Parts: sequence; C-alpha cells; structure tokens
Amino acid sequence: MSWFEALILGLVQGLTEYLPVSSSGHLAIGSYLFGLEGADNLTFTVLVHVATVMSTLVILWSEIDWIVRGLFKCELNAETKYVLNIVISMIPIGIVGVFFKDYVEEIFGSGLLIVGCMLLVTAALLTFSYYAKPRVKENIGWRDALIIGLAQACAVMPGLSRSGSTIATGLLLGNKKENLAQFSFLMVIPPILGEALLDVMKTVKGEETFGGIDTLPLIVGFLAAFVSGCVACRWMIDIVKKGKLIYFGVYCAIAGAATIVFSML
Repeated sequence: MSWFEALILGLVQGLTEYLPVSSSGHLAIGSYLFGLEGADNLTFTVLVHVATVMSTLVILWSEIDWIVRGLFKCELNAETKYVLNIVISMIPIGIVGVFFKDYVEEIFGSGLLIVGCMLLVTAALLTFSYYAKPRVKENIGWRDALIIGLAQACAVMPGLSRSGSTIATGLLLGNKKENLAQFSFLMVIPPILGEALLDVMKTVKGEETFGGIDTLPLIVGFLAAFVSGCVACRWMIDIVKKGKLIYFGVYCAIAGAATIVFSML
C-alpha cells in the first residue's frame, strides 16, 4: 500500500463512518480498485476505524464529559441510564463478535456483489425513515436501545451502513433526531476499541500477524481518517437534526446499483 492509497482510503473511512453510506462498503470498493487484500488490508482497516473513534471522542467530548461526571455521582441519574442504554445496545454486536466473527470475515471477502446489495438495503432504510411519521418519544428507552443495537449488529454486513441503520431504526421507533446521532456515534466506540484490542492481543500472542504495510501509509491513513472523521461527525449531527437523510438514500441506491453492475462485468 502506498501513502497515496492510504490517504484516499483514510479519507473515505473518515467521511463514510459517520455519513450513512457505509464505510465498510466504500473501503471494500476502494480496496478492490487498489488491489489490496489480506493482512495489509485488515491491518489498515482496524487502524482507520480506531482513528474515527478518536474523532468521535474529540467532537463529542462535552457529552462524554457529562456522562463521566454523572457516573461518578454513584446514583441512578440521567447519565447512568444513558450508559446503561449504550451497554444494552452493545449486546447484539457483542454476540456477533464472539460467535460469528469468522463468518463475518468470510462475507467481507466475498466480493462486491454483497456490497452492492447491502447499499440498496441502506437506501431503503433511509427512505423509509424519511417518510415514516411515528409518534415522537422524549428519550431513548432500553427497548429502543436494544433494537438499535440489533441494527448495528446487522450492519457488520459490508455495504450496510452502521450509522444509517442505527439512525434510521431510531427514527422509525419515534426517537428524536437530535438524540439519535449522538447516541449512534457513542454506542460504536466500545465495540471498535474492543475489536482493535483483541487484534493487538492476538498479534502479541502470535495468533495473528499484522501485514507488511509500511509505517508511512499507516500514519497517513490514520491522520486522514481522523481529520475527515472530525468533519463528518459534526456535519452528520447537523444533517440528522435537519432530517436530510433522503439524499444519502438516493446516493446509496445509485452506488449500490453501480456496484452490482460492476461486480458482474
């Protein structure tokens, strides 16, 4: 992997992690076009995902600080309930990670056809959430947190947008737009960091090895994903509040159809 390829893929990851167009799908497309696969691609993917988590911590630091301060009060307050909802939302993705990790990795290597199909599913979800008019709820409850977590677990499929799935599901359940983007971005932090930690531990134990990718591309990719992630995170919060997700639905439909056609050539 060259530093230029790392720059492009890092920018793609940072932007598409928060925009509801599937970062995994776009990384798969980009990696295919650049001819990247195997250990190099896996190493880079883990790294840029960690970079986007870092951008979440920066942009949503005030909300994270509010949660941490509330937890130290050692009482069942709004902050504690918020954290409990995040924990509940993590249960489905935790089950997938523990019991179906190998199966998911096989899907990621199955070509662009599945990516194109899942982009079409993302388009449908965003469209339904735009036109649906459920009764609006004041806060995200634990049941909704679990259902949103199920949407996140399904979004391990390459091409099915994690942010698009979780936000669209929350909107269909009647949750407020201003609450969903923040919750969606915070709930992904523990799973991504946990996945990265597991990969590092396996490497230390010798069960896996990082690819032969050079240090410069890794640094360039990380910085590109971090900076673009900061921009996209802030931008996406504003987009969700304004309810403009339908435009991303149109984009996903076009991108999905084009990817399917390309995979058949």
